[in-house]
Amino acid sequence: MAASSSRIMLGPLVAAIDQGTSSTRFLVFNAKTAELLSHHQVEIQQSFPKEGWVEEDPKEILQSVYECMDRTCEKLTQLNIDISNIKAIGVTNQRETTIVWDKETGEPFYNNQNIPCPVAMWMVKCMLTEMLHYTCSVWLDLRTQSTVERLINRTPGRNKNHLKHKTGLPISTYFSAVKLRWLMDNVEEVRRAILSHRALFGTVDSWLIWCLTGGEKSGVHCTDVTNASRTMLFNIHSLDWDPDLCKYFDIPMEILPKVRSSSEIYGVNYISPDFTQILLWSAALVGQMCFQDGQAKNTYGTGCFLLRNTGPKPVMSDHGLLTTVAYKLGRDKPACYALEGSVAIAGAVVRWLKDNLGIIQTSTELEKLAAGVGTSYGCYFVPAFSGLYAPYWEPSARGIICGLTQFTNKSHLAFAALEAVCFQTREILDAMNQDSGIPLSQLQVDGGMTSNKLLMQLQADILCIPVVKPSMPETTALGAAMAAGAAEGVSVWSLSPEDLSEVTSEKFEPQINPEESEFRYARWKKAVQRAMNWETTEPVVNGKADASIFSSVPLGFYVLGSMFMLIGAKYIAGQCVLSRCD
Repeated sequence: MAASSSRIMLGPLVAAIDQGTSSTRFLVFNAKTAELLSHHQVEIQQSFPKEGWVEEDPKEILQSVYECMDRTCEKLTQLNIDISNIKAIGVTNQRETTIVWDKETGEPFYNNQNIPCPVAMWMVKCMLTEMLHYTCSVWLDLRTQSTVERLINRTPGRNKNHLKHKTGLPISTYFSAVKLRWLMDNVEEVRRAILSHRALFGTVDSWLIWCLTGGEKSGVHCTDVTNASRTMLFNIHSLDWDPDLCKYFDIPMEILPKVRSSSEIYGVNYISPDFTQILLWSAALVGQMCFQDGQAKNTYGTGCFLLRNTGPKPVMSDHGLLTTVAYKLGRDKPACYALEGSVAIAGAVVRWLKDNLGIIQTSTELEKLAAGVGTSYGCYFVPAFSGLYAPYWEPSARGIICGLTQFTNKSHLAFAALEAVCFQTREILDAMNQDSGIPLSQLQVDGGMTSNKLLMQLQADILCIPVVKPSMPETTALGAAMAAGAAEGVSVWSLSPEDLSEVTSEKFEPQINPEESEFRYARWKKAVQRAMNWETTEPVVNGKADASIFSSVPLGFYVLGSMFMLIGAKYIAGQCVLSRCD
């Protein structure tokens, strides 16, 4: 290790934890120039124990943060950069993913609904196979559909927008309240912990902050207004948990984290022996410098998230968009709101083509395959693996590939997959333009998928407007770092327009005529209609409502009891026949 006296002094540094659905990253920026100095990334494993279920391990997520922090600091030390100059850490995260954990032990609660057991030795084998496997319900998860339908059935006119005037959100499987309600209804361990006042609830941000600030000893249980606004328990007008909403979902308010602004001191990191920075929060639009009413950006990650700044007042959508809190840059600062269009499957379609179909080995291979043909040849792919989000909010939709011919090959499918991301963005951009009345003249973009130049060109062609990609695509993490560095008590990063660094960018101009774009878009819309109303609440397998009947303990006892009764009756009947023969 280089001697302390030879280390490079760059002025104040600010770091960001970027915990996404498919990976975790830790990034360190120069607060004066916004230059990315070093980073490290670790992939997160997802599990799909049943159709529509998506789970991740909260302990793996936490461990990935530790690993990324350690490796990044090692890289900085190798560059002779003094890591003690890191003044703050911001956090940006997958938002609606739901975790419940024990505040006395720090352990997430086990979801034992995943264990399939055969009939033979069912009771014994279930007891033996219920090993400690901790999971959180990822935002893509669809297991709560029956919960959502039950909630909607209770509303006047079965209106999924019944709570929208307070939450800005439709009643959907997407949001945390229904995931928490499902856990309370289906996982006995969670229910007991809540009754014994041991349970804490949070999204990934709350879990990480609680663990990094001391866990069961001194952990800070909090969230910020942006994450809270995605739970369906938060009033976006009063900027606090709403008692009526909590009563509607029958969720005790004592398990909820304290709500804070997006840029303030929350606690101190006691994990790393090298530095003990202050932990703060994220701001989604900050990294793209979207501080003005009407500015918008689209992030291409596991899903796609298009946000448009609407200023200090929430604007309710009439076209299927969400009204959400964009940021609140300080305790005494006003909240800024946004309209958001959320797409469930964007980068996730690349992972599906790689892991499920095996037609590519890497994401860069997808671009090469698609570029090799330059067209889908009439093939359209609607990746509704978790239903359709904005603007439809249709959980019964399922993925569909149509327009296939004998000429269609994997290259056409690769092209159709990229087009699907662009068509979904077009749908939410159209809804946003209708809500605002002022069409966007260009779209600012960020996220991992923006490295795919073919995707960016397709996006410009399908939107018929320029697409602007910053040279540094990690603007979500940059926004978290900026919000952290600008917080009162840290103040190493100025958010004044005159002090913000110039961001260089690459612009993609439309290269096809609008008529061709409209024709392709119309065919896509036709494919979307084919994907609608595909699934019911109870999946049907081989004509039966549920293939895993033994996942239910009461039903298992019922089946076993019935079998024993039938065997006993048959035995008695046999004895009677023998007696008559004698």
